[in-house]
Amino acid sequence: MAKSSTARDDRFQRAKDREAITPSTQVQAEALPADLDRLIHERVRLGIVSALAVNRELTFNELKAMLKTTDGNLSVHARKLEEANYIVCTKSFDGRLPKTEYRLTAAGHRAL
Repeated sequence: MAKSSTARDDRFQRAKDREAITPSTQVQAEALPADLDRLIHERVRLGIVSALAVNRELTFNELKAMLKTTDGNLSVHARKLEEANYIVCTKSFDGRLPKTEYRLTAAGHRAL
């Protein structure tokens, strides 16, 4: 019985500690610039845009290797950026192999 009581007390204390930390976290969140573009300032999307800012164009596989992400994750984030007109996607074939290349648009440069 004493063991479960101690565990319960520990959980209660940790919950109180988390509540004490929460207000300062809220202040930090409010301190973020209001003009921060939430679409672009997500880890993978920011990585895509940053990589394209220093490279004229990159293939899907090059981006995937740079960002160390999965095919599905990269394609979903790239599509969001494409819908916002931050990047342009060009699909072609290199022999029989499909080739997807991405370039940053002028709007993408401004968003950085």
